[in-house]
Amino acid sequence: MKIIFVRHAHPDYKLDCLTDIGRKQAEACAERLANEGIEKIYASSQGRARETAAPTADRLGLAVEARDFIRELECHSKDGSVLLGEGHPWYVADAHVAMGADITRADWRQLDPYCRSVVVERVDLVERGTDEWLAELGYVRECQYYRVVGDDTDRTVAMFSHSCSSTAALAHMLNMPFPLLSGVLHPDFTSITVLTLSNEKGALVTPRIEVLNDARHIKGIEAEKSIGN
Repeated sequence: MKIIFVRHAHPDYKLDCLTDIGRKQAEACAERLANEGIEKIYASSQGRARETAAPTADRLGLAVEARDFIRELECHSKDGSVLLGEGHPWYVADAHVAMGADITRADWRQLDPYCRSVVVERVDLVERGTDEWLAELGYVRECQYYRVVGDDTDRTVAMFSHSCSSTAALAHMLNMPFPLLSGVLHPDFTSITVLTLSNEKGALVTPRIEVLNDARHIKGIEAEKSIGN
């Protein structure tokens, strides 16, 4: 199976929709994905992700199935206290690197500011939802890997979502600490990341990275890269 993750296009965050530039980026993304053999399209239930998916879905004659689990992460503190980097995973990872802190720790959930932020609960939700989604696609989580149980796994699906929620899903699937992937992967608008999983039924497998953060299709229609969600 090939799973294509796509970040939403340039948004109006306040209205949760795309800007004019974003709509052009979404069309360019649809052109880029036209020959990928996509058979199923999923998207976060938030407007900017669904609107980004629409041109690809229209071009391929497919419906967009919205999923709540991949909605963007909330990053605020639980008690109103000030968080390092405002709690945003990109800023936090960068700040920790600047301080010489270890962003590869498996126990990152217990560290400040994560332990004081709702981001941990949201990452946990993304991880559970990702495993439930993959089980629907024919891959059941066993410890760190996935057992191929489906009869229809030789296909391609696309998931349109957000910078941090997709990073949380990818970190989980690839068994990487979330802060580490937050530090090294800053998805651009409509950036494409492609994972493949073996379709050998009964096998225990791990995803393989084919493409990572490819946004060449929006060259010439870039907007200021946002640290937003």
